[in-house]
Amino acid sequence: MTQQKQQNGSIIAIITMMFLFAMISFVTNLAAPIGVIWKNQPGIEGSNFLGMMGNMMNFAAYLFMGIPAGRLLLKIGYKKTALLAIAVGLLGVFTQFLSGKVGVDSQLFGLPANFFLYLLGAFIAGFSVCMLNTVVNPMLNLLGGGGNKGNQLIQIGGTCNSLTGTLTPMFVGALIGEVTKDTAMSDVNLVLYIAMAVFAVAFLILAMVPIVDPDADKKKGNIVYERSPWAFRHFVLGTIAIFVYVGVEVGIPGTLNFFLADPNAAGLGATVAGFVAGTYWFLMLCGRFLGSMIGGKVSSKVMLMSASGLGIALIVGAMISPITTTVSMPVFTGSGFAMQLVPLSALLLVLCGLCTSIMWGSIFNLATEGLGKYTAAGSGIFMMMVVGGGILPLIQNWVADISTYMVSYLVPIAGLAYMLYYALIGSKNVNKDISVD
Repeated sequence: MTQQKQQNGSIIAIITMMFLFAMISFVTNLAAPIGVIWKNQPGIEGSNFLGMMGNMMNFAAYLFMGIPAGRLLLKIGYKKTALLAIAVGLLGVFTQFLSGKVGVDSQLFGLPANFFLYLLGAFIAGFSVCMLNTVVNPMLNLLGGGGNKGNQLIQIGGTCNSLTGTLTPMFVGALIGEVTKDTAMSDVNLVLYIAMAVFAVAFLILAMVPIVDPDADKKKGNIVYERSPWAFRHFVLGTIAIFVYVGVEVGIPGTLNFFLADPNAAGLGATVAGFVAGTYWFLMLCGRFLGSMIGGKVSSKVMLMSASGLGIALIVGAMISPITTTVSMPVFTGSGFAMQLVPLSALLLVLCGLCTSIMWGSIFNLATEGLGKYTAAGSGIFMMMVVGGGILPLIQNWVADISTYMVSYLVPIAGLAYMLYYALIGSKNVNKDISVD
């Protein structure tokens, strides 16, 4: 009877982790489509830079929470860290909700006062997402008993993550509709209600499910760390690659969303823009699935090299393609595909999702190759470098403000060029003389 209860508890815990895996992407991908609302508010005056600030605040939290999240995991355990992350996430989403209610008619530093409250909420939510990222992967591996079963659960969780990344910009875009200066945060309250409800239910379920930490019954050996991951050149260059990668991954669809929704650019409206941007994330889902199938046969170096080169070619094609050149592309609407007439440049940028889908795993494998006992410390540093997802898109949209949307894609091209260099040259371990045992 006790064994049956434990099995049922594990199933519930696995389902809860899947929801949390999905929430990581859901909360993260709220920023870009909601940014479409803010960039059209009086006082912000169409600034793409300010429209992307919510995304910046969300990712900036990683810089402050990356390593502390790992230490918190060791100090209070997986379950308590997950519960704390969920509570912080609920607070972050609630604060964003309040930005649609408080200070709506006030100004602060020449900007809408509630805009700053929204940024605070995005920053708090970023803390939650960082903590959840630290917990969910090892938690699913634990619940699966490690090995192939644990890896399978992580892959399923990654699919849930990609699915919500696909649906979020579509859902928000559909709620916003045509964007005007009267469009407000309150127009996306339904999305925020759903997010808060899922966080609240996940907290209650996880609080009741017994989960044992993986190291609870293990004796920890006295490992001596003579050096640090920073002593390895290929790791240092790899951390830069991760920083750049996340910025490229987020910047391509985020700026595309602005480009398609902007009446002075493509002018397709927020709804269509959300569906097209969502198709990018859907292709990332497909790419991850394909990557998992060929990962055992194709090296990380070859995968990263190929993906970076193809990504550069696609973006260059998008930049030189006239906006008047249109093509009918299948757009994922959540329930299926529908043909939509879009600029050819949009189709080429959406296809970049196939390229970015396999980059995280490839860079991680190359950068941690040969680190041995320094791998865990390296993972914490990698989590900090996710802040690139806030900084590079911000730079890209600043470039868009002073030039054009297409010119701003020079930023992701530079990032992809660096990752191509890393795959070809920078990933070689030249510090094999350092003991890692």
